[in-house]
This record gives sequence, C-alpha cells and structure tokens, in this order.
Amino acid sequence: MTARPGATPDPWEALRRLTPARIALGRAGGSLPTAELLRFSAAHAVARDAVWSELDLDALEAALAGLALPALRLATLAPDRLTYLQRPDLGRRLDEASQARLAEAAAAASGADGCDVAIAVADGLSATAAQRHAAPLLQALLPRLRAHGFGIGPLALVRQARVAVEDAVGAALRARLALILLGERPGLGAPDSLGAYLVHAPHPGRSDAERNCVSNIRPVGLPPAAAAELIEYLVGEALRRGLSGVALKDERAALPAPAGPASLPGR
Repeated sequence: MTARPGATPDPWEALRRLTPARIALGRAGGSLPTAELLRFSAAHAVARDAVWSELDLDALEAALAGLALPALRLATLAPDRLTYLQRPDLGRRLDEASQARLAEAAAAASGADGCDVAIAVADGLSATAAQRHAAPLLQALLPRLRAHGFGIGPLALVRQARVAVEDAVGAALRARLALILLGERPGLGAPDSLGAYLVHAPHPGRSDAERNCVSNIRPVGLPPAAAAELIEYLVGEALRRGLSGVALKDERAALPAPAGPASLPGR
C-alpha cells in the first residue's frame, strides 16, 4: 500500500488489509491525514443515519412473502424514534392495539398449546440491519426449524422495539421459545449489524442473562447461512433442555485448524 501524499506512513500499514479496524492511519504533522478524517466522518454519519432509520414494513413484508407465515404489524409504547431513543423502557412494551392483535392471532391459531417458536423482526437501533438481513436469515433458518417439526407462530413485525419485546410476543402466542431479530447499535465500521436473541419460556420480566445472542449477522460479519446454522442449534437445544441464556452454550465441535500457519505480510 503506497503512502498517502503529505502523510507519514505507519509501520503497521501492511496490516490494514487484514482488518476493517481503523489502524495504521498515518499522520500529517501532529494530526490525522485529511483522507482518514473524512473517512471517519463519513462512517460516523452512516452510523447516525442507521440509528434514525425507519423500518419500511411494506418492503419487509414483500421480502418475507415467500416464507409462508402470516405477518402481524405491531408497535411498542414508543410513539416515535426520538421517544424510542430517550425511553428504552417504552420500547420493551407493546401498545394496546398490538396486544389485542396478538390475542386475536393466538385465539385463531389451531391448538390450545400455542407454538414452539415465535419470531419477531424489529428495527432495534438500526432498521437498516433488519431491512437488509432479516429476510436472508429467515430464508435460511425457517427450513431448518421446520425440518425439526417445530411449529412456528405468526411473524411479528415490530416498530420502535427493544430486545425484551420478544417476551410479550412469545407469551401472547403461548410460544415455548421466542426469537427476535433486530438491528444492533451501529459501530463506525458496522452500521447494519443484525442481532438474534432467543429466550426459552418467554414472559415479561425475563432478564438478559436468560437470553442467548447471535450477533454481527451480515455478509461481511457472520453470514446469514452460518447464523442460521447456529440459531438452529441453540433453538433445538433450548427446547430440548428447557433452558436458555447463560446455562446454554454452543457446544458443537470446534472448526478444524487451518492447514498451515498464517503468514503476515512481508514474511
């Protein structure tokens, strides 16, 4: 990598191609090179835009149309984005209309025992992530869950939602397990990272220690196909063992070691 005009190169510069992290930026006098400062400002602007982005439910439903699941549009007690960001507690609770819609769906569902898995898709702190990656993830995940014979409840599409809203959705649908897919807090290198959180026996009041999280789901992070495989394992084990959270670990066999030692640039 050639040095940028006017900038003093960093001795780690050859390592930049191995990571998206901001390392080896060089310097121009006692400051960052202008190009690096502009890249930082652009990434910060993209992250801010992701936080304020709105979930396009029409586009999301169209992307999810092939999943053969009825979709329920729900909302939390946070009436707008600003309130959602200032009052996290309101994003954990459904409004009255959404509670009634879930009750109707549960009453109309066949079988008094509810479903095995209730799935929600929500904006979280990056609607951009849910918009881009929820559909590819569900397209990879649902065939895996159905192959186990798990009954899947109606798909909840929730705006202005935090993770814990899955408790209310799962409890209303009498689900054995709830799974929510939502945008994670954007970073300067990852404005569209999707998170998947699952909890066994969902009901309001569940703690974060009782949830399992699969994070950084996106093509340049944990690809949707790989995430679907991990979520399938966690869902299956949670339902088999009747637990989730800190008591449930990924106990699959480790990946094989690389064939040979990795070489650093210049070696």
